[in-house]
Amino acid sequence: MTTVRVLEVLGRLNRGGVEGWLMEILRAIDRERFKLDFLVLSSSPGSYDAEVEALGSRVIACRDPFKPWVFWRDFNDILRRYGPFDIVHSHVHFYSGFVSLIARNANVPVRIVHSHNSVPTAQAPRLRRLYAATMRAGIWRYATGGLAASRRAALALYGPKWEAEGRWRILYYSIDLTQFKGPLQRNLRSELRIPTDAFVIGHVGRFVEQKNHRFIVDVLSEAVKRRPKTRLLLVGDGPGRLEIEKLVESRSLKEHVIFAGVRTDVANIMREVIDVFVFPSLFEGLPLVLLEAQAAGLPCVVSEAITDEATVVEALVKRVSLSKSASIWAGHIFAVRPRTDMSAEQALEAVENSPFNIKQGVKELSRYYAACRNLAYE
Repeated sequence: MTTVRVLEVLGRLNRGGVEGWLMEILRAIDRERFKLDFLVLSSSPGSYDAEVEALGSRVIACRDPFKPWVFWRDFNDILRRYGPFDIVHSHVHFYSGFVSLIARNANVPVRIVHSHNSVPTAQAPRLRRLYAATMRAGIWRYATGGLAASRRAALALYGPKWEAEGRWRILYYSIDLTQFKGPLQRNLRSELRIPTDAFVIGHVGRFVEQKNHRFIVDVLSEAVKRRPKTRLLLVGDGPGRLEIEKLVESRSLKEHVIFAGVRTDVANIMREVIDVFVFPSLFEGLPLVLLEAQAAGLPCVVSEAITDEATVVEALVKRVSLSKSASIWAGHIFAVRPRTDMSAEQALEAVENSPFNIKQGVKELSRYYAACRNLAYE
């Protein structure tokens, strides 16, 4: 049996949507048939490094991507020292154009780029638009294939003609659903110091502008006016956390907000602690946490910027425009159908029968890797 050697290229192996999905794939894939290594564009250690190495893969650090001449040299050196690789699979959005060029010149036969986000560029500064156009041209020229988490993500990276080009296709994220089964711990509210009678609005995501935390605080302010025992649970970390902490304090909401940081038990928190999941992102590719919330049977209030493809259990998802006020969002949060109208078991079954089940996802990616490799060597 031929082993397909794949080099996954990404920023860092910290906890996040893309990284979490790649870890789900690594755990579930046939590791004798597919050898996955990870090139990270950082010298700092990542949260998943130890697990990656325990599973028989390597984490390879590459130098500063902001110095293209240094990156070119070091990436070439890595391909020689650690290769040969059958596939380079790049997850660094527009920078994948440069990654694909280097891999092509190093004679890597399969060069896959992957769009995980729908970040808009039409209104970006001119230099950013020029960079995006240049890298997109590189992707079209040097990539042998491309994946996208959703249709919006495909449009963002490959452009409006992506569907007419046979190289680009959709590959949905998938999650391990075993974490949503089994008995509940029933002590997490106490651990997080949340009163048993509190109504908990939950959000999971990095503290970056895309996730729209400032608006979440606005919504909380309106929610507390209606139900004083409301709490907001924020799971995650990131560069904008301190700013949000200061905003919460300035709005006299400190006693209503729990900053939980990065957690490894998100599934349990969703099942036991959160009453309604709120997700007002400005843009997304296809958010894994929204899939997880539905698997947990949580009612979800999300922005219209979220692609329809992320709605698996329609009865649980309420989409609201970001042009609506925080007061209206708060009203929807309290009005969404209680989870008792659809049991957690029914919601989980719906996600299990969808393309977002890791069992289906790993099959799709394995077939794609194998087909690309076989075609390249014909």
